[in-house]
Amino acid sequence: MAAQNDVRIPVSVDKTEQHELEEDIDYSQRGQWLRAAVLGATDGLVSVASLMMGVGAVKHDVRAMILTGFAGLVAGACSMAIGEFVSVYSQRDVEVAQMKRDNRTNDEEISEKEALPNPIQAAAASALAFMLGAFMPLLVAAFIVDHTVRLGVVVATVSLALVVFGWIGAVLGRTPVVKSCLRILVGGWMAMAITFGLTKWIVSIGL
Repeated sequence: MAAQNDVRIPVSVDKTEQHELEEDIDYSQRGQWLRAAVLGATDGLVSVASLMMGVGAVKHDVRAMILTGFAGLVAGACSMAIGEFVSVYSQRDVEVAQMKRDNRTNDEEISEKEALPNPIQAAAASALAFMLGAFMPLLVAAFIVDHTVRLGVVVATVSLALVVFGWIGAVLGRTPVVKSCLRILVGGWMAMAITFGLTKWIVSIGL
């Protein structure tokens, strides 16, 4: 009877490839956070600037524009924080429930829980990003007395910021820079123009 020999071929794990994979995952997570921050800042910028343009269409008082913009900043930041908190917390609950269904070990479960996004951190980051974007039109409008010049400077500042945000988003998403910048720029112009025009029209018809 011929003897049977078990032949085992050792498979070496390339630590360099493993390290590179871990770095790719880490950079991917960082990129997602940065993209979320850019989107939050863009939202704050366009939302508050549009509110200010809407008020500026019917009132020449700089105080009215600033107060409206500040109210929009606070309300928008709170809305972003609450929405992000609920969204991330729900996602976390789903992931934890899936871990329990998979019958994973305690060590695996603890390790994966630590890798999940923190709802409080996500809420704070979204609110902060929104406020940073919203502060831009507020700051430039506060120091200009002339109403027409103030509106023009707000539009110019918002346009420049949108181009920068579009460029950052294109770099992170590896998409064409020109298309990304034009898309976000035109979107911001449309939001401000629609708010300005509709507000002026509503006042003109006496509503």
